[in-house]
Amino acid sequence: MEICIENMSEQIAKKILGWKYEQPYDFYNNELTDESIKEMLDGFYYALFNQNKALLGFFCIGEFAQVPVGNKFGVYSDDFVDIGLGMSPKLVGKGNGFEFCSFILGHIENNHSGTPIRLTVATFNQRAIHLYEKLGFVRKNEFTTNFSDFIVMVK
Repeated sequence: MEICIENMSEQIAKKILGWKYEQPYDFYNNELTDESIKEMLDGFYYALFNQNKALLGFFCIGEFAQVPVGNKFGVYSDDFVDIGLGMSPKLVGKGNGFEFCSFILGHIENNHSGTPIRLTVATFNQRAIHLYEKLGFVRKNEFTTNFSDFIVMVK
């Protein structure tokens, strides 16, 4: 699969914010609000498409990729490139994750050479954690919020 990257647009952001995942992944469902659209248009979100211009997913970098409560626990104090990502619900669980994430990691490594990469994942998402471990991430920290437990992984 050929993957292409584009800057986020309002039209793409609205489409992504409308995605609905099945349980237990409905945890990742978003609300389509002016605030959530504005966040996705702040220049740190990117859309990923295949060669036929079908939307595959997105990723973000920086503070937008962090779970804000994690700052209370000091899990984001080191100098890393934080990444967050989401794949279209139509593609989740169908063996696309490795190629999808490898593309994102390649892009990050090309644009932030030498800076380690960090991501935060909900502990219930064992499928994603297994994938991230296959991609070379290791568990560094854990923290708990009112709505979920999280693992911080680094590469």
